[in-house]
Amino acid sequence: MAVGAHEGCCRPEASPHPAPAETEGAPHRVSGTLTGMDTNLTRAECAHRSADVTLTSYRVELDVSDATDPQEATFSSVTTIDLSSASGHIVLDFIGEVTGVDVDGQARDVDADGARVRVDVPAGAPCAVTVRGRARYSRSGEGMHRFVDPADDRVYLYTQYEPSDSRRVFACFEQPDLKAPFTFVVTGPDDWEIRSNGAEIAREESPANRAGLRCSRRTFATTPPQSTYLTCVIAGPYRRWDDEWSRTVADGSHLRVPLALLCRESLAAAFDPENLFELTKAGLDHFDTAFAYPYPWGKYDQIFVPEYNLGAMENPGLVTFSDQAYVYESAATRSQYEGRSNTLMHEMSHMWFGDLVTPRWWDELWLKESFADYMGTAANALATDFTDAWTPFCVRRKAWAYEQDQLPTTHPIVADIPDIEAARQNFDGITYAKGASVLKQLAAYVGEEEFYEGARRYFARHAFGSTTLPDLLATLEEASGRELGPWVEQWLHTTGVSELTPRVSLADDGTIAELVVEQAGSGADGDVWRDHRLVVGLYDLDGEGVGDGDEGRRVLRRRARLELDVTGERTLVEEATGLPAPALILVNDDDLTYAKVRLDERSLETIRGTFAIESSLTRACVWSALWNACRDALLPASDFVDLVCRHAPTESHVGLLTAALGNALTAARSYAPTERREELVRRILDLSAEQMRAAEPGSSTQIVFARTFVIAALSCDARATEIRALLEGTDVVDGLAMDSMMRWGLWRALVATGHASEADIDAERQRDTGSPARIRHLTVQSSRPDAATKERAFTAVLEDPDVSNDDVTAYTTGFSTPGHGPLTESYLQRYLDALLPFWQSRSQEIATRMVDGFFLGGDLTEGQGVEEQPVVVALRTWLGDHEDAPAALRRLVVEQLALLERALRAQAAG
Repeated sequence: MAVGAHEGCCRPEASPHPAPAETEGAPHRVSGTLTGMDTNLTRAECAHRSADVTLTSYRVELDVSDATDPQEATFSSVTTIDLSSASGHIVLDFIGEVTGVDVDGQARDVDADGARVRVDVPAGAPCAVTVRGRARYSRSGEGMHRFVDPADDRVYLYTQYEPSDSRRVFACFEQPDLKAPFTFVVTGPDDWEIRSNGAEIAREESPANRAGLRCSRRTFATTPPQSTYLTCVIAGPYRRWDDEWSRTVADGSHLRVPLALLCRESLAAAFDPENLFELTKAGLDHFDTAFAYPYPWGKYDQIFVPEYNLGAMENPGLVTFSDQAYVYESAATRSQYEGRSNTLMHEMSHMWFGDLVTPRWWDELWLKESFADYMGTAANALATDFTDAWTPFCVRRKAWAYEQDQLPTTHPIVADIPDIEAARQNFDGITYAKGASVLKQLAAYVGEEEFYEGARRYFARHAFGSTTLPDLLATLEEASGRELGPWVEQWLHTTGVSELTPRVSLADDGTIAELVVEQAGSGADGDVWRDHRLVVGLYDLDGEGVGDGDEGRRVLRRRARLELDVTGERTLVEEATGLPAPALILVNDDDLTYAKVRLDERSLETIRGTFAIESSLTRACVWSALWNACRDALLPASDFVDLVCRHAPTESHVGLLTAALGNALTAARSYAPTERREELVRRILDLSAEQMRAAEPGSSTQIVFARTFVIAALSCDARATEIRALLEGTDVVDGLAMDSMMRWGLWRALVATGHASEADIDAERQRDTGSPARIRHLTVQSSRPDAATKERAFTAVLEDPDVSNDDVTAYTTGFSTPGHGPLTESYLQRYLDALLPFWQSRSQEIATRMVDGFFLGGDLTEGQGVEEQPVVVALRTWLGDHEDAPAALRRLVVEQLALLERALRAQAAG
């Protein structure tokens, strides 16, 4: 699964959060579609089932023939499981209505509570258990999601299960280690695309549905053994494109893999199947060679679906992607295309890491997600045109990890996951980006070829099984000859970010007398010092320019690349002694390890004067160091904004430019003192306005500056007249596409600052009939700067039980528009009062969006310390009064509080 952070891949613009460890087996109430039912699953009960149950196969029959009827809330689900149980007492998972249970064809009394189905079977003997029921269509992106396209009223279905939502569609053992072959049979309209993990092998006519549409019953090929959360069904009038990937195997025969791409009909004109097929084939070529294990899932479909909670999901043979994130109906930058390619490679690597070999329980989630994040980036760099893929990884993915790892709720990469509630929150920056960063360090430690050889042995040894950490370590140690126990303890079982600082002293002749790298301890007690294989780069100023627009500027060129092992609190860089004093010292140049890096005073002054460095990866490391210093209140927000405004016009890498400008806005709005905020946002606004006109017409750089202009204008109305002229066409920026995304962004800026009316945006909605327009219109509507609008958004989310996942995001985004703090601060107590009942009555996805989306930040009140701020006091009081609240809910509140306190500390530091 691809979880996105910031710009990233897999839960677009919203990263989930891990829950702290709890007493194993303790009962917890978690969200579900029925208030009060216990949908949580503990590690203890799942381990008991693993010891008791042996699975042979699943057959799942679903009937979605009447999905086009808006009054039809449920669909038929029939599951037959061939199994044996040593105890004779099994508990199946099914969130829905059970209408019948059979064992070997004999009816049994139904014992079900809306989440569990209890069945007695012959002890120790093979049997077939059939559960018949009705499952609900979803609007939250969990289970069987039903979407009505506002562009043409067509109905689309898709399933999304990880980690535990297949039970919202069919009865099963909802845990990753109980793998079995699956046969799906799906009935629906005959003119729909209906697909599953296996290829369609039979179709027969079925009675017409209530609307009179001809229907058919389709049977799909039985899959190899797989986990329940990896199964998938899609149905609807999707548009489809076909191709094939093949290779010649050792005996001269050909391995052929059918390829298909699908998306909604209303987005077909914007879809680019040629590019996606090219990437798919390049990825299959790469992984086939790298892993030396033939693609194991028959076909390879990739479908782009609406209202998706993630970036993508690795269902074998039927990978799902967010069409909002990855179908570009408006202009897209090279950085966006790179991100999409990275996600595609991430999911493809899962066909081996996670699908072929699956973690036994969610403690070992990193065994698939960290590897997919690492392997996806490596494949992007090696197999596609995005050869600089490690550059955005540095400023995008690792920035997510650094943020997550400094929260009070951080956890080791190998986490303690006592239950499903905790697992849901563990798809985070630690499991993905920190894990991938650590694997990059491991590959440098054991050798890249040895690393891949260990992976090959791992697949060969554990194909279609489930594993734990020792299984992987065994093959890596065999392949590399290294004992990895100490490395594992340092990197996988500890928390926190290492901090590396260069200390240099000069001799009388100006050469380096001593260069030392100091390591600050990480972890809760600050007592973790890791071993780092890294590069120290020494840079000199040169009078020649590099790159477009840099002629005549002094540039930085690397004079020395010193690769070494940094250990303990203090490491002498012996090779640096006697070298001329550099203008810039960069610890962790080439970004080999996972650590926050500090710049010494001379290096910082050098960077203030010039950012002209040829390597984009080196620039990424410097941008990362500056941003971490700003977040840690070591570099004032005003200084960070100044650095961005100085150097953004000459930053040629679009991913770095995007990150720098986004961080500058965060610094201006959250980390700067209130009295400096307007001035700083105005600087970013003016810079963006100037550069979107100066940039090459139609370029990615122009798009990035234009989007920054739009976001900055949300809280600064200095250019409202200019924005109105752009919308009316009386002002034209050469090359800038005034597409749906750009127009709605500009309208939101006018609406948010009181310069546009309801009639204006209603007229825009009539003009824009595209599928994304409904949500964009709702977001803009909810961004009006008046009390009635805020109340409508707040109550719509809290009171409408059928509000969709994307609707919640639209309402909360509008509610929390920058600059609207005075309109929303009175909601603090209502927000806190709503947290627990909302969490208990809604799905966890919807509840998480509400908790994060309506969170109220705050500005530092003069004369009060951080701990005295009213919002901080109220949040700490709520946490103290709700110690028994669900762990995942508390997790979200604790993290938001920590981020707020960090911002307040930065404001206090000036």
